[in-house]
Amino acid sequence: MEAGLSKPEAALVAKIFFDKMADTLANGDRVEVRGFCSFFVKKHRAYTGRNPKTGKKVKIKSKKLPFFKFGSELKKRVDA
Repeated sequence: MEAGLSKPEAALVAKIFFDKMADTLANGDRVEVRGFCSFFVKKHRAYTGRNPKTGKKVKIKSKKLPFFKFGSELKKRVDA
């Protein structure tokens, strides 16, 4: 399926899409592309880790990380 867009136009559409998606995730909201995938943010608590070089204990701050979960239609297409 062709949309009739030039490469620069398609690049602009992709940039707008990914910028909006990043802004949505930064606000803590979920992004879902039906049948393809969903993106969401997981919050991790602070914990004590170790520096692998020195073995010294290090405090790791709490953080939020983006996660990707593929949809059932994508699974089926890849497995076919």
